[in-house]
Amino acid sequence: MMDETEFWELIDAARQGADGDPEDQADLLVERLLGLDPDLVLDFARHFEARYNRACTWDLWGAASVLLGGASDDAFDYFRCWLIGQGREVYESGVHEPDSLAELLDDFDEELDGDGEELGYAADEAYEQLTGAVAPDLGIAPAPAEPLGTPLDLENDRAVAERFPRLWERFGQA
Repeated sequence: MMDETEFWELIDAARQGADGDPEDQADLLVERLLGLDPDLVLDFARHFEARYNRACTWDLWGAASVLLGGASDDAFDYFRCWLIGQGREVYESGVHEPDSLAELLDDFDEELDGDGEELGYAADEAYEQLTGAVAPDLGIAPAPAEPLGTPLDLENDRAVAERFPRLWERFGQA
């Protein structure tokens, strides 16, 4: 059984080795997962998926929208994968108080940052390479159909700026 600490250690080791590139981080993560038993890879996938689902909130979508200069459904999905890839402190703070990302992110390059699509597939890829089979259903609750929390009109700059004053000041459209 993989515990939460081991999950975050795998995420952190891959991030440090990738020097901030999410695609390299995903490749390194797959390499590390290939050294594990397939059941542990599924445990990792459950940890990842649970955190991905927990990050499905209007506030986080709003924060992603500020950082990315707008965020479609897909962009928000990939942003949540990227946020997990930033490690436990950034993830937990971002989910708890998205505006805190203004202080937690040293830098944010929208060409490179904010898209962790490949990270979302790392466990599936490793499991397939290890077993030759597609990963089974993880048996955890599905993502909410709608983001949790108070809805936000992401097209309304004033509403977004009011909800995320620190992020808006640092990353919003001037």
